[in-house]
Amino acid sequence: MLVLSPEQTDGLHLTLAALPTHVRERLEVLLPDAAIAAIKASAHWDFELCAKKVDEVIGTGPEDEITGALRRGLIASWLLELPRRIASYNLPPEVFEAYPFWLSRTAKSLSEDTGAYDADFWAKDVRFAMGLSVPGSRTHLIDLSSPVGPRQTVEHVLGWHGLTAPLRWGLAKGWGVWLEVHTESRDLADFNPEGWDKAWLAMAGIVSRYPGLRGGIGSSWFYDPPLTKISPRLAYLRQTPLKNGAFMVHQGPGAIHTERASASSPTRRAKIESGEYVPRSWLMVWPRKALLRWADKERRRQADLAEIIEKAEETGKIDNPA
Repeated sequence: MLVLSPEQTDGLHLTLAALPTHVRERLEVLLPDAAIAAIKASAHWDFELCAKKVDEVIGTGPEDEITGALRRGLIASWLLELPRRIASYNLPPEVFEAYPFWLSRTAKSLSEDTGAYDADFWAKDVRFAMGLSVPGSRTHLIDLSSPVGPRQTVEHVLGWHGLTAPLRWGLAKGWGVWLEVHTESRDLADFNPEGWDKAWLAMAGIVSRYPGLRGGIGSSWFYDPPLTKISPRLAYLRQTPLKNGAFMVHQGPGAIHTERASASSPTRRAKIESGEYVPRSWLMVWPRKALLRWADKERRRQADLAEIIEKAEETGKIDNPA
């Protein structure tokens, strides 16, 4: 069961108490309709739609100072209700282990930030605070409902990328509900092979508890095949799912993919600027059975490794890593 710590609770109440009186009064009026708007939009493929619908309820511009205050007030209010909201969720231990960090970080940012609310953070925080997405690690957020329609697989074929995608989509009963993973740029501590395994295990844990879920997905430029050679250190992002039963659906290039792919690598940036490389987004689709098979194998591997380390420490053959 999720429980807010006294520090988290105090921080959220302080955020609300710091709001000007007219903002608090407006917040009380907005809360019910804003929550309904977010929930109604939660199953749409557009990750940002929940936040956009809440903004429609708020009814002012995103750069407006009052809008920023109202946004923070909404998130603080929803986080105070989050334990009750998710009380009936059947979530695995991996998710509950990640909650304290996310709650503390969000509460801290709400109490310290002023002015405009970053659009990407706002989109993530709406879903997180409303219990529509749950944490998978410090760096990963998992949407609890995301569609994978047939259109993308058809466009994949029309773009001469092969017939595998629609066939695999059909076999996986792709018209059902999927989980989707998102990267959280505010903390990249778990953006590494171990962190991604942690997120995939959290996702598999949820899938195993809900028979109707079809599996897990992710959409990004870092699933692009050329990156295996251009940025080999990122190859695991594509190879781990592919080697364990996932398949990829081509989504295409776009300004946002170019921006993100060039942001942290001089090598990629140079190739992009020279026209040698055009980043493309791919949808990674990891069907239920394959994801659960990998998770079982990975948990056994981690348990065996922990046992080996424990025995080695007892015999003094290796130093205690701590």
